[in-house]
Amino acid sequence: MKKTYLQIHPKDNVLVALQDLEKGHEIEFQGDRFELKERVTAKHKFTTQAMVKDQEVLMYGLLVGKVNYDLEKGVRLTTDNLRHAAEPYSLGERKVEWEKPDVSAFSNRTFLGFHRDNGKIGTANYWLVIPMVFCENRNVLTLKASMLDKLGYANNTKNYTQEVDTLIKAYQEGKGIEEITQLDLSPSNLSAPKERIFENVDGVKFLTHEMGCGGTRMDADALCGLLAGYIVHPNVAGATILSLGCQNAQVETLKEEIAKRDANFTKPLYVFEQQQLGKERNLIHEALKHTFAGLTIANKQTREPAPLKELCVGLECGGSDGFSGISANPVLGYLSDMVVTLGGSVILSEFPELCGVEQEMSDRCQTEEMANKFMSLMTTYNAKAEEQGSGFYMNPSPGNIRDGLITDAIKSAGAAKKGGTSPVVQVADYPNLANKPGLNLLCTPGNDVESTTAEVGAGANVVLFTTGLGTPTGNPIAPVIKVSSNTALYNRMPDIIDYNTGAIIEGDKTIQECAHELLDYVIAVASGEVKAKAVALGQDDFIPWKRGVSL
Repeated sequence: MKKTYLQIHPKDNVLVALQDLEKGHEIEFQGDRFELKERVTAKHKFTTQAMVKDQEVLMYGLLVGKVNYDLEKGVRLTTDNLRHAAEPYSLGERKVEWEKPDVSAFSNRTFLGFHRDNGKIGTANYWLVIPMVFCENRNVLTLKASMLDKLGYANNTKNYTQEVDTLIKAYQEGKGIEEITQLDLSPSNLSAPKERIFENVDGVKFLTHEMGCGGTRMDADALCGLLAGYIVHPNVAGATILSLGCQNAQVETLKEEIAKRDANFTKPLYVFEQQQLGKERNLIHEALKHTFAGLTIANKQTREPAPLKELCVGLECGGSDGFSGISANPVLGYLSDMVVTLGGSVILSEFPELCGVEQEMSDRCQTEEMANKFMSLMTTYNAKAEEQGSGFYMNPSPGNIRDGLITDAIKSAGAAKKGGTSPVVQVADYPNLANKPGLNLLCTPGNDVESTTAEVGAGANVVLFTTGLGTPTGNPIAPVIKVSSNTALYNRMPDIIDYNTGAIIEGDKTIQECAHELLDYVIAVASGEVKAKAVALGQDDFIPWKRGVSL
């Protein structure tokens, strides 16, 4: 008989419903029997004992909240009866001993990657077109409209022009509103995809953003650092840069940031400044010619075998639910430990979602210096949030709360599982590199796109992204692999989700089994043999983190 509820950690004084449990459902727990006082839907938590006002609630063996008033045994926890609470943290002893997983099945495995001059290995081969400032977004989009289809890359971006043609035809035929809204828009005659002109180039990615001027110099410098991270990234063959000329984010700063990340940078880099070139036509013509020339260079690159230690895996979650911390995130944690054991790198970010696990993460830092840096980043970040009338405690979204993550500490305790158990080898602030072999901590927001954008800029050549509600987020240059926490989501959004860990909730697979299957999938994606769903959808989300105020 499959379990209907679960105690995550022996210290926990709440249970998680694994399926919808009706009022009066009998619970057997630690030799006690009691009935639920109310209906508890799947993913939500309920008390295993009577609690008095301000009593601590434990999950994952950690303090995750305090009750607001007396509660009976068998009551569902809600935002009304529970508030956020977390343990204080301080510099403790180093706890860097860990049990490495068995990776014998992968010890001799390789993936097919693009070998760059600096020794890094890419899982893809892209050309970038980047504006230094939002004033150049229109020119970037003009280049995109001119080049994407002609080069055979428009097929990477799903559009619905045939469906619009059907609606126009119905309107012209005089059909009414009700008839139009009932039309079947399934396309009948799909045109054959165009062949790529450059078969070894996975795409030309046209990034846009709303920064580069008007904000603080700190934000302008951070933008240059982020863009430099993308330009030196092993998934990128070269870049075309459009600059207006007068903006805060200067090209010289960008070049300095590139040199910090790759002192012997050799990739093609073409920079065009509109205020020097004059007419828009002059700028576009120069950018077109040089980008095309760069693509001929990039096309000479081919995939070759590389050891798995060359993987740098970004760990991300978004649209999380009450199952994320017991299925999808622990699978990523086990996989993270496997990658580290194999000599690879992993990046754990989203610092607001490490609230409540600071002591564990700081204790896992290899040195006291690292631990102090981590705690300082957490403290400073939270203080700035509170200055703006918020704080880490406000991190859970309405969707998180609806599906069982009702305090930030509950969300964080589950989110931290993505980082596995290995020691922390580096603590990096945005937008710096965080790609040392081992577990890297990178200070980013909890926002899915900002964090994913930062992880890739920090060196991740593939990103694993867990979700319980369904999130279509992707990235322009790194494949983002979606991992669902529950089978219902996997079945509902098959065009979004790559891998399902819901079998763990159902008792059909173990965390280890899923981690092995997922790593097989990662290798296939990294080799270009399988296209991640976000890549197939053309989901090229790119949002730099703006930390300062606008001026």
